Amino acid sequence: MSNGGIGLGEIKSALENAGEPWQAGMTSIARLAPEERRRRLGVPGGAKAAKAAMPTAGTVRAPSAYDLRNVGGKNFVTPIKDQGSCGSCVSFGVVATVESTLMVQQGSTDPVDLSEAHLFFCHARDRGYNCNTGWWPNEALDDFRDKGVVDDACYPYNLANTDCSGLCDDWQNRLTRIAGYQDLTNKADAIKDWVSTRGAVAACFEVYEDFFYYQSGVYRHVTGGLMGGHCVTIVGYDDAQSCWICKNSWTTGWGEQGFFRIGYGECGIETWLNHGAEGVQVSGWINSTRVQGLWTINQECNAWAYLANKGWCKVSPDNLQIFSTMLAQLASAKTGGRVVNVYTDRDVIKQVYVF
Repeated sequence: MSNGGIGLGEIKSALENAGEPWQAGMTSIARLAPEERRRRLGVPGGAKAAKAAMPTAGTVRAPSAYDLRNVGGKNFVTPIKDQGSCGSCVSFGVVATVESTLMVQQGSTDPVDLSEAHLFFCHARDRGYNCNTGWWPNEALDDFRDKGVVDDACYPYNLANTDCSGLCDDWQNRLTRIAGYQDLTNKADAIKDWVSTRGAVAACFEVYEDFFYYQSGVYRHVTGGLMGGHCVTIVGYDDAQSCWICKNSWTTGWGEQGFFRIGYGECGIETWLNHGAEGVQVSGWINSTRVQGLWTINQECNAWAYLANKGWCKVSPDNLQIFSTMLAQLASAKTGGRVVNVYTDRDVIKQVYVF
């Protein structure tokens, strides 16, 4: 791997020779020392997959361009964050993927902010990883499914607190889980289909020295050595530009306000560890919502409620008396158009308060 010895002048010269495919400049990351730049990565090894099958225009389901930041005027992508001087990019890439998936799943642009700190400083730490080692996205998704991740307010990301001691007292009641995930590695058209129908996709790729200087345009590697592996989130694509649109975790002072475009087939972006999250399940209070639908069947303790900006949630069947009481409360709230606070555990309604 390179020691990061090239400069902006060399990059601009290489870009000129390549026909100016993108624009380089002094970014917030380029200003760092080479070792500090490398610490912003965090996927061990390098991309080993074969050359990607190029995405094709006009696939059965996917449109020729899609951007989760603007779907009919709605933004299903959460704000850019800063992983700082820590190889925690996998946590940021996976969390951003789940956040976007949840927003699409609910059809809501209401803020979602899950804890990268919980995923990395607790779950990755339990597996023996830290800021110096990086991590793997499939293991992060396993832990998202099996253990769950709290909201950011419960455990904010802070490099002064990396020992999992920052969790709030009621963290066990604030978990978000996924039902599972799909491996989309080396399936470019499947990635397009997933982004345009289900949400963002976590992606790993190889970072070369010139990438730190990226400011705008469609990135393609033109010069400089390999620095390491990095995890980001694919939030869109554009066939006309032959590129993926990605969310990074290097602050808004890098790239296109923290985002970047990268050419199809470039640096392993769609051939090395691509995953989509399935069935995001939230535990916690849903406050000031409304009951927009009820469904039941002639079967004991089998009823569902449709909550605004949430979707269908099963009414807990654990106790017949409590089930009957909650169902009556939900029906009353729906009929009267009243606001409710609902506690759900993995999308199962456990408590109801009607106002």
